[in-house]
Amino acid sequence: MWRAFADLSLGRMNAPGPAPLIDPFARAITYLRLSVTDRCDFRCVYCMSEQMQFLPKKELLTLEELDRLCTAFVRLGVRKLRVTGGEPLVRRDIVRFFEGMSRHLEDGGLDELTLTTNGSQLARFAAPLAAAGVRRVNVSLDTLDEARFARVTRWGRLPQVLRGIESARAAGLRVKINTVALKGFNEDELERLVEWCGAEGHDLTFIEVMPMGDLGPEADRVGQYWALSDLRRRLSETWTLTDLPDRTGGPARYVRLEETGQRIGFITPLTHNFCESCNRVRVTCTGEIYTCLGQEGRMDLRAPLRASRTDGPLEAAIRRAIGEKPKGHDFDYSRGTEGGKMRRHMSHTGG
Repeated sequence: MWRAFADLSLGRMNAPGPAPLIDPFARAITYLRLSVTDRCDFRCVYCMSEQMQFLPKKELLTLEELDRLCTAFVRLGVRKLRVTGGEPLVRRDIVRFFEGMSRHLEDGGLDELTLTTNGSQLARFAAPLAAAGVRRVNVSLDTLDEARFARVTRWGRLPQVLRGIESARAAGLRVKINTVALKGFNEDELERLVEWCGAEGHDLTFIEVMPMGDLGPEADRVGQYWALSDLRRRLSETWTLTDLPDRTGGPARYVRLEETGQRIGFITPLTHNFCESCNRVRVTCTGEIYTCLGQEGRMDLRAPLRASRTDGPLEAAIRRAIGEKPKGHDFDYSRGTEGGKMRRHMSHTGG
């Protein structure tokens, strides 16, 4: 059945293409971030509370439904698919989904199939992911100190993640490290992180902490917030930074460290709103499409997906959602509060 569905989808891909997805601000939507689960085997302090209530598994889209959904997006012009969670590699049989999506790489529908992971399961899955056409992965890693790592992830173990990163490299995958910049936590590791990534051959991207979800009274994201303008200034005290025109389909802006040649990225949803070039949407594991990470507007794609065996209603729903995509988000810590805070957790939307 899976192969038959794949063959049918492939035949559709060879048909004349429909009009591309263009939002109200003339931005072409070519990048889909798909959450395949809201579950995670870590409990990072800036992302979720320790005692999370996850969705009942029966509410999640099946792997076949996720395949059909993504195939519709590819048909409508999406060129990059990033699989996220939660932690995507804890989803049962997830490699089967990647194997199904690989046909879009083979027929030219997709330019890139990739994922963001905490690295905990990479030692098991790096080789099968590479075999399915994944060429690079983003690994979330905020510290190289084992005790700090345990503290920020609550349940994570640094050696397990480092083994996963090494397995990814052994499988031929490029690794990019994503580090959330946390004031008072990893400020003193700035040079160590940069030097380690340079020595290991990994790109490194810093991310500002975002006001996503209610984390309880113990959380202090305003206090955690480290503006990347300050981080960049501190980098420039040690290295010569040259701005790069590179774009990888996401919101990061890049510099090259001239002394080492390595590339450093900055994702700055607060100090420099990047919405003017937004080319992406997010779909949750339950089939909700969010056209902006920092707005609550969403549309249900699960109902039209399940209501018809043809994709006309699904594609119409996707187009309606894109037609309502807002100009940008309103994240703001300048008044000492979490301005623009979203009720939903990042693990629900997809990291």
